[in-house]
Amino acid sequence: MNRRRLVRVPASSANLGPGYDCLAAAISLYLELEVEETGEFAVETDLDGVALDRSNLCVQAFEKLHSADGLTFRIKSEIPLAAGLGSSAAAIVAGLTAADHMYELAANVYPDAVDIEGHPDNVAAALYGGFVVCTPEGAHRFDPAPGLEGVIAIPPGTVPTHEARAALPATVPMADAVHNVAHASMLVLGLAKDDFSLIGAGLSDRLHQDNRAQLYPRSVELARQAEELGAVGATISGAGPTVLFWCHWQQTGGVFEALQQAAADCDVKRVQFVPGGADVKAL
Repeated sequence: MNRRRLVRVPASSANLGPGYDCLAAAISLYLELEVEETGEFAVETDLDGVALDRSNLCVQAFEKLHSADGLTFRIKSEIPLAAGLGSSAAAIVAGLTAADHMYELAANVYPDAVDIEGHPDNVAAALYGGFVVCTPEGAHRFDPAPGLEGVIAIPPGTVPTHEARAALPATVPMADAVHNVAHASMLVLGLAKDDFSLIGAGLSDRLHQDNRAQLYPRSVELARQAEELGAVGATISGAGPTVLFWCHWQQTGGVFEALQQAAADCDVKRVQFVPGGADVKAL
């Protein structure tokens, strides 16, 4: 019988305000990768801008662990490309997970995912689900706060990750570093205690969002309206331009409706912070 696996991986929102390159959350948009032994190599997808050869990111990640010869890769995804929602991380995790399970390698795929992606936050959330705190030693996961939901607004246009990272200064003032340590700590405490006053206060950032504002001015404009729109707060998701609005579940419907009016130029979606990460099954 030919081997065949289906992997489902969530989107992710990284940084979460003050947690640059160390905090992230899994979000309820999904990439699905089906890999089947068919006797010939192929990549099949309806997604625009996705490579159909071995440069495809799912295939590259798969081949980190096993050759793709004789395999067909079928890709579906709800995650927009270059929007700050971890599309590349989901593809990397999907490819690695498929290879690991398909050939029973018992691999520790997290280090390989970090190596390919170049930073840990998105791949950790995609792989493990929930919220993650990343250090050079590894990733630590915890469940989403029970009452927490989200709304995302995706402005038109994209922000390539390399441009977003290049926009950041090489050094930062000590006061800004202290601000982010304090607020990241407050955010994690708020999430652990399901305390929305701490969560809202903990979203403040001084390291990356203002320094990148010229790359996504519409995103910054919307994020500054978060409380006016009824949300607990808002953060630029990863490298942008997606804006993640943090909501208590009782607020979510109102925030969604308000954003449909205030951000008619954006793709607005309700999302969940999901506890589950990459999932694979044999077909």
